[in-house]
Amino acid sequence: MKALDEDAAPSLEAIREARATLGDRVRTTPVWSWRGAAIEDRTEAGTEVVLKLELFQYAGTFKPRGALINMLALSPEALSRGVTAVSAGNHGIAVAFAAQELGCSAKVVMTSSASPARVATCHEYGAEVILADDVHQAFDTVRRIEEDEGRAFIHPFEGLGAALGTATVGLELCEQVPDLEAVIIPVGGGGLCGGVATAVKRILPNCKVYGVEPEGADSMHRSFAAGEPQAIESVETIADSLGAPYAAPYSFSLCRRFVDELVLVTDDQLVDAMRLLFSDAKLVAEPAAAAATAALCGPLRERLAGRKVALIICGSNIDPVTFNQLVSQREPTH
Repeated sequence: MKALDEDAAPSLEAIREARATLGDRVRTTPVWSWRGAAIEDRTEAGTEVVLKLELFQYAGTFKPRGALINMLALSPEALSRGVTAVSAGNHGIAVAFAAQELGCSAKVVMTSSASPARVATCHEYGAEVILADDVHQAFDTVRRIEEDEGRAFIHPFEGLGAALGTATVGLELCEQVPDLEAVIIPVGGGGLCGGVATAVKRILPNCKVYGVEPEGADSMHRSFAAGEPQAIESVETIADSLGAPYAAPYSFSLCRRFVDELVLVTDDQLVDAMRLLFSDAKLVAEPAAAAATAALCGPLRERLAGRKVALIICGSNIDPVTFNQLVSQREPTH
């Protein structure tokens, strides 16, 4: 893997090269045509829905794609010093997985509120886990580890490497469903959305791209409104995987260039979508993975009537107890 040019948006050639570089280290995840009365009742007549099932990826989410691209770009000497990461869980799991795959060590910083199941999964992949009180302290801690131990910091969403990795999701999707008219992508820090949107617009320039954030973690909405990356003081959503404390310049720029519109969903809408995915598609989706479904069945329902729409089901690392608590304790809102 050659050094990355951090100044450029990913070209289609670079995205294809990234997918070839990843090879069988990641899965080409399937797409699934969602049909039947349940989804037809939640969408307008004639809407065709396709799921890109990235929850079937190694380590349970799309995250290994970007982690591996960034780590494969490191020199052998840098890899030998190990890597470090900060995460609510999914990125930490992915970095631990990638480190195991490439034979190096990983030290992951997570918040004390992180799911014990996600912490345990990081340990299972061989990573050392350090807990911090909140996301801001977590980022401070990971910076100290980077400086003190010489470990390479693998960012959860920012930079060309992350974008190239997530763009391979969009590349696969467009090859699997070449007549798409719209794609809905969850937004946390913007790495997934920026990368997928770049690939989709490079291949299908007339396809509409929508990003979806939870109301309690709307840093990209605020950034779009301000015209530059913004931070939020706290994350207040059940979708902790989308709870980035700030937007960053590179992923923000990709989203501004390639995303047509952002929408917001509530936690109740996320839970409704989790229920629907479970009952009808037989998928156990964490809240973040249900965000695209929530947007289609909510704020984008009428706008996407009669369109062929792909939903990015970004991953699912959720334990049975938490899943049951979320879907059973909140009343349906539809």
